[in-house]
Amino acid sequence: MSRTLPQERPRRLRSTPAIRRLVRQHRLSVADLVLPMFVREGLREPHPISAMPGVVQHSRDSLRVAATEAVAAGVGGLMVFGVPEHRDALGSGATDADGILNVALTDLRAELGDDTVLMADLCLDEFTDHGHCGVLDAAGRVDNDATLERYAQMAVAQAVAGAHVVGLSGMMDGQVKVVREALDEQGHQDVAVLAYTAKYASAHYGPFREAVGSTLRGDRSTYQQDPANRTEALRELRLDLAEGADLVMVKPALPYLDVLSDVAAASDVPVAAYQVSGEYAQIEAAAARGWIDRDRAVTETLTSIKRAGADLVLTYYAVTMAGLLAKADRS
Repeated sequence: MSRTLPQERPRRLRSTPAIRRLVRQHRLSVADLVLPMFVREGLREPHPISAMPGVVQHSRDSLRVAATEAVAAGVGGLMVFGVPEHRDALGSGATDADGILNVALTDLRAELGDDTVLMADLCLDEFTDHGHCGVLDAAGRVDNDATLERYAQMAVAQAVAGAHVVGLSGMMDGQVKVVREALDEQGHQDVAVLAYTAKYASAHYGPFREAVGSTLRGDRSTYQQDPANRTEALRELRLDLAEGADLVMVKPALPYLDVLSDVAAASDVPVAAYQVSGEYAQIEAAAARGWIDRDRAVTETLTSIKRAGADLVLTYYAVTMAGLLAKADRS
């Protein structure tokens, strides 16, 4: 019996490693990766985070060493989170010049200057005793407008400490406008605003809460986005761009690649995505059991985030990926 053989053969472009490299549409670059880092007040040496194997809470000294190593590896930026010893209802440590996040930013700016992009997490959750991202009213609800005043103060403190970029992760209405105005009024026009435009109330943040010693009671569903909603992200994008955001973010990354694609198609500023702690922990747990190839999974997931439209990716694998890319270049 005669059979009609295929006339089109896409496999021709997959036949050798050299051909696959030549026609590859999306490429990872270590310069596009941002490393999230935790610095904890009172530590003398790094403290492992059990839910995130290989990730630690740093002391001020170990943070400087690890940050310098990351920059030397080519990582494009650092996002710093502070973990204070003491918390209160207003998150006072967030605006204290001697607070752990601000002194760590000063350390890193003195050590690295402009050799990297130094980003600061601008949110109150690590600093409040109730663990929410804002100030609470008498009924225990997050007070949007009172929180904005704290964000404005926090932005200025981070700019003074040396941040190149402030990352607004609290999902308060109007936060970009208020922070931009506060920075400009205090002469920090060159400090950029990264808006967490689409930050979802996700189950994938669990390990992060260990990393920052979260004291959260309840959840954040009244201000973070509903995972069932897609087009709402475009409304948030429109507002953030109108208020002056220099960069925008989708968080988490992998569960929201559709949202990331939507935002990337509509944005005229760079788009970031955050491969969050739960995404990291899942890869590590599966790899530890021999269920997946860790290095291939890291490369594939980060490539998928870039393919969906991210210009830059926040990932705990930034330094790991730098090594994998360097190895690939040598092979």
